[in-house]
Amino acid sequence: MNKKYLTLMLLASAMTTNIQGQDISFQNAFPNLSFNSPIDFQIAGEVADTIFVVERAGAIQRFRNDSETDEMLEVLDIRSRVSTRGEGGLLGIAFHPDFMENGYLFAHYTATDPFRSVFARFETDPENALLFDPDSESIIFEVDQPARNHNAGQIRFGPDGYLYIALGDGGGGGDPDENGQDRTTLHGNILRIDVDNTDEGLNYAIPADNPFVDNEEGWWEEIFAWGFRNPFRFSFDSETGKLWVADVGQRDREEVNIVEAGKNYGWNIMEGSICFPPSSECDTTGLELPVHEYGFSGGQSITGGFVYRGDAAPEQQGRYFYGDFVTGDLWSFDFDGEGAFDNRSIGEVSPYQLVCFGEDHDRELYMCLMGQGHIYRIVMEQEPVFADADPAFPETVTLEQNYPNPFNPSTVIRYELSEPAQVSLEVFDVLGRSVAVLMDEFQSSGGYDVTFDASTLSGGIYLYQLTAGDRTLTRTMTLVK
Repeated sequence: MNKKYLTLMLLASAMTTNIQGQDISFQNAFPNLSFNSPIDFQIAGEVADTIFVVERAGAIQRFRNDSETDEMLEVLDIRSRVSTRGEGGLLGIAFHPDFMENGYLFAHYTATDPFRSVFARFETDPENALLFDPDSESIIFEVDQPARNHNAGQIRFGPDGYLYIALGDGGGGGDPDENGQDRTTLHGNILRIDVDNTDEGLNYAIPADNPFVDNEEGWWEEIFAWGFRNPFRFSFDSETGKLWVADVGQRDREEVNIVEAGKNYGWNIMEGSICFPPSSECDTTGLELPVHEYGFSGGQSITGGFVYRGDAAPEQQGRYFYGDFVTGDLWSFDFDGEGAFDNRSIGEVSPYQLVCFGEDHDRELYMCLMGQGHIYRIVMEQEPVFADADPAFPETVTLEQNYPNPFNPSTVIRYELSEPAQVSLEVFDVLGRSVAVLMDEFQSSGGYDVTFDASTLSGGIYLYQLTAGDRTLTRTMTLVK
């Protein structure tokens, strides 16, 4: 068996059985189905027992919420319109609150020439109500994207019936255009629009109670809240209506915010609760601090989740579940109205990329994992252990997260050996193809730093795999170009 085939087998089998995350298990919710880079998980109001999964390339799959189902229906295909460059793709969808009456589906995807975010409405096919007609597309608005990253992605209808939209700061390191603090741009904001009405010159209306309506400073009236870097995933608490936004950090802080109208969440004056850059001093007057944050040692790219409101685990009611895209670590915390407490580890899904959480009609939680092709349900049977419990590190080999990450064009990978071993360090793309062999020799015990130069590779997710003796460890890293 050649090494490439063996690697593909390792990647494919890593989560075919239940993964135990302390006392919480992650179960393949639909073992007979497989998806191509699943990136969003949605339900449509009163369409009972039905799940919609978005595939990044530009397709939406529909199927029954039944673990035994082996059939799914592709209900929309706009692959020819979608660009997956950088962090692009069909990034999020939202069903109209009156979907059963009007058949409206809203989508956020990136397109080229120029590279931009497109927010559009689709309608069900008049000849088949189960499908969406790609020719029915109506563009709500578009936003040019100056870079291939920080495009954000989530769109959701709030309990008020308005459509909320997350937009990143436009990309680049450190917000070079300072969009996060500039309300004359749409970048770096949470937007709120009325898609059931139109204002003059717009394909939508601006809610009368948006915080910057009729301002005289030239600020966009669509802005609901501002000061974000890349609020890729957000959700509404189905019980309280609070808006929970996870904002991806630059390097030092990943943060969770409860977002309210007209407030400034700090970027790029602050990253989380610290000044940006970290060595600087800053005026924090009027800036909202996160309700929870974690540093680089805990993870590198937060994926926001949901406040749990299901019935399967009453003791977990009210806890916010979230994870990290890069490390695959998962946590939950409680909230007392002012801040987070009792943050707990609930396991990890590495080497795959946790790209979104989802809720079904019973408010039970699911996860989409890019590079793996399945949807996992979070099964909560007992309370998890505290996050500061001693982690179970390998006794003879450790493989650290590369630094910096994301990176361009080079990064450093560090590993440690407690005893001599034959060592192989290899890099693979998400399809399991080898793109670089960084080490293949016998080494003595100690710590090693290996530089990986990816100048000739395209941007995206890569996996690096260390084999030392009979132990194999794998992590992911992100090349941004």
